[in-house]
Formats: sequence, C-alpha cells, structure tokens
Amino acid sequence: MLPNHSPFKVAETFRTLLAMHPGRIDLALGRAPGTDPLTAHVLRRGLAADVATEFPGQVAELMAFLGDGFPEGHPYAKLIAAPVVDEQPELFILGSSQYGPHFAAVNGMSAVFAHHMSPDVAFQALRDYRRDFTSCVDGAKAYSAMSVLAFANEDDEAVLEFEAAWALTIQNMARGKREPLRPEEVRDFARSEAFRGSRRDDTRMVTGSAKVVAERLLEMKELAQVDELVLVTPSLGRQRRTDSYLAVADAWRLAG
Repeated sequence: MLPNHSPFKVAETFRTLLAMHPGRIDLALGRAPGTDPLTAHVLRRGLAADVATEFPGQVAELMAFLGDGFPEGHPYAKLIAAPVVDEQPELFILGSSQYGPHFAAVNGMSAVFAHHMSPDVAFQALRDYRRDFTSCVDGAKAYSAMSVLAFANEDDEAVLEFEAAWALTIQNMARGKREPLRPEEVRDFARSEAFRGSRRDDTRMVTGSAKVVAERLLEMKELAQVDELVLVTPSLGRQRRTDSYLAVADAWRLAG
C-alpha cells in the first residue's frame, strides 16, 4: 500500500530482498491505504494526503530509485537505494476498482485485480486492461492476474463454515471491528438460521467440490482474460486450507 510508505524505503527493502533471494521477488503496489482512516492518518505521520493525486508521482519516484535514477538536477538524483543490485523486482499494480488496471495499462505494467473485493467490475476491468495496454518498454507485454476467494471440500458443513467466516469478516469490516475471528464464533454463525436462511454471496466466492471449483475458476479465467489466478482461502484451519489447495490443483489439471 504505497501511500503508507516512503518510495525510498520501499526501494531499499525490496533491493535487500532481491540481494537475498535473486529472481524470486515481486513488488505489488496498491493505491489505497488498505486500512481505516485513523490508521492511515497515523501511518502518514499526520500528513493529509490526496492518494489519487499523489500515487502516480509515488510510483514514478519508486521506479527511479529501483531503476536508472533521476534526471540531472533532480533533488533526489544523488540518493542511492542500497544495496545496489542489478535486478529489479517484477512490478504489479494492485486494484479493486477500474483505476488500478487502467493505470497499469497506460503505463505498460502488469495488473492484479481483487475479484473477491469487487466482483461486479472485475471481469470488465481486466478485459479493458488487456485491450488498452500500451507497451512503454520494448518487448513488454500485458500480464494480468485475478485473486479469487475459493474453497474446495466435499463436506457441505466445511463449505458452510468457510462461507460463514467470510460473511462475518465482511460484517466486521463494515462495523470497524478488527478482532480475529474465533473458531467457535464461526461455527455458531454457520449453524444459525440467520445465515442458513439468507442468500449466500455466490458471486464473491467459489466453493463446493474440487471439480466444481476448478471448472468455475477456468470459466472465470477465460472471462477475465487473465494469465494467472491467485486463490485466497482464509480458512481458520490450516489443514483445511492446505487440503483445499491440493484438491483444486488436482481438479484443475484434470479440467484443463
């Protein structure tokens, strides 16, 4: 979340990571602060910031620190983001609105869209990205990914608990509540008449058997015209999450 950080500090952090793990580091930039207004205010040390206006300049500044530097006469021209490494991290622009993919397209960057945050605009925004992509560097090509909330399990109760956990998460976010979910809280909510009697949000998540999940993910990949899907599975149980990834991977290979 670039508005919360100094581009110079980000450049030094990611160059350090590249020095430690060459060829393995991606750098994804988000325009939003990713938190509540008070926390964002504290992270910026009390500065009032216009994120929409400042973000393009922050990205340009970061790229200068990571790349060929600033033009002669620029006040930051003498600064060097240490350590000096030959490699640059692969750069992605994150988004959950049309802004992110559009910014990435006109600047010749890769894009990642959070489908689970804005499913209503995800597909069109990503198709527009591919259509509008402008190469700013010789050989650069459009590359996009979409994150999808997904969980596979043959047990209907396990699926209900996953869906209930996400429903509770959304409720808590709307109320400004940031406490971790307790397993018993999720189980009770999943079994409640209020949850079972309501229409679950099947546009925001992909759940069910591994075969059903994999087939739907393939459809979404085609609709969004993306190169990659990133599965988001915030299960309370690590084993359930691991089992889901393995099951979807196996079903994906069979379906594809």
